[in-house]
Amino acid sequence: MSATRRIEIFRPIGMTGSGLRRRLTQPVAGFTMLAFFAVAVPAPGMAQLPSFSPGATPRVNVGQLNEAYTLGGGDRLRLDIFDVPEYSGEYVVLVDGTLNLPVIGSVTVRGRTIETATQDISNRYARYLKRPIVTLSLLAPRPVTLAVAGEVNRPGTYTVSIAQGGGQGGQGGQFPTVTQAITLAGGITQSAAVRNVEIRRRATSETEQVITVNLWELLQAGNISQDISLRDGDTVFIPTVAAVDPDETRQLADASFASKEIRPINIAVVGEVARPGPYSVTGGGQGTGGATGAVTGRETGVATGGGTAGPPTVTKAIQVAGGITSLADIRSITIRRTTRSGEARLINVDLWDLLRSGDLSEDVILQEGDTITIPTATVLDPAEANELAGASFSPNTIVVNVVGEVERGGAIPVPPNTPLNQAILAAGGFNVRARKRSVELIRLNPNGTVEKRAIDVDLAQGINSEGNPTLRNNDVVVVKRTALASIGDTLGTVLNPVGSLVNLLRIFGF
Repeated sequence: MSATRRIEIFRPIGMTGSGLRRRLTQPVAGFTMLAFFAVAVPAPGMAQLPSFSPGATPRVNVGQLNEAYTLGGGDRLRLDIFDVPEYSGEYVVLVDGTLNLPVIGSVTVRGRTIETATQDISNRYARYLKRPIVTLSLLAPRPVTLAVAGEVNRPGTYTVSIAQGGGQGGQGGQFPTVTQAITLAGGITQSAAVRNVEIRRRATSETEQVITVNLWELLQAGNISQDISLRDGDTVFIPTVAAVDPDETRQLADASFASKEIRPINIAVVGEVARPGPYSVTGGGQGTGGATGAVTGRETGVATGGGTAGPPTVTKAIQVAGGITSLADIRSITIRRTTRSGEARLINVDLWDLLRSGDLSEDVILQEGDTITIPTATVLDPAEANELAGASFSPNTIVVNVVGEVERGGAIPVPPNTPLNQAILAAGGFNVRARKRSVELIRLNPNGTVEKRAIDVDLAQGINSEGNPTLRNNDVVVVKRTALASIGDTLGTVLNPVGSLVNLLRIFGF
């Protein structure tokens, strides 16, 4: 019987962890040596990055993401070789991604993890040392340079200094996350597609991988795994949403990575408003500040909606433009918005739904460069006209001119959408010389033409376009004299010179 004995030697090769093992049997000096070679596979619970060919751009979700830190120029490392203190010390990775080490010289570590770099350095020192035990530690990570593009307020490149004490794996929370990078870039715009944020990361010198994160899931479910840590050279891209959802927009406005700056935005308001044109609008509401802001907007092009509470919205922009006119169709307001990609998006707004049901999602939050268009209504409902007159985005007053045979003629401030009868009563009503059955309405139209028409007056009837129309700003109502008053005034004019002559003769005694 042979005296051959068997002993087992476990020798790890490559990465540690659970793996497949292949047993090789070789008799050595009366012994059978069993060598176990470990084939590196990911540890349980850790997904492996997919393999890809040169030039490919594989897409990786958060569950597949490998968070291992890779070295690069500027990293400060500590090299310890057991029992060889003269080779140990602190070293900085040079700009070309190499370490200049004693004896072995230049070693390329850029793009490698701490583990693989340690293995390479150990192999190189094995030529000069017997069984070297090498420990490589990360003392201070290099500053992280990031690019943020897409639907953010200030796209560009940003550099973040990393605090010391990151440890070998670069953990400790000092690396910027996706939301922190977006905050550095001024926050998201109102057109951001937060469900499909892309992180483009260099995988090798020739390929990159695209990691997709869902920040909406972070907001709704608190899934912090979506807010991944970034690495040097990462690019964060926020795409443009296909269609703006006003409900989501309001929720995103409260997110930590939304813009928190209180600064004016440049917008334009056109159509059925008192003063169409460009404005610089901040937040706030109507009131004293709203009236002041409207005047300021007219004179200088800068307006505040009355304070700085809340973001600028459609109704605040209409307020600083002087409010809607009586012909405004508030059901069909549109917002034209240009995205970062240069495409235009149209957002439909129904402010009537806001008035009737209090749906605040219709009061869309604005962003830089928006154009608000208020169209002209084709049919006016008198009942709706009264309700619109009391809306916050209607002007406080309009000015109409009531002249002729009334008690207190002149320019009279009245609420918007005031009917003709109410304007006459605001002027004190007819005097004794007035022709009470009809008046003249003179109106300057937006196209520059002047409209003049006679209206039969009935103070007992309600609002209607024929007998009691609603008035617009700067309308003129002319109340004429009766025929008898006209004859009396004519005779007075003719006889007045004769009466003056008689008085003169009396002075001289004739």
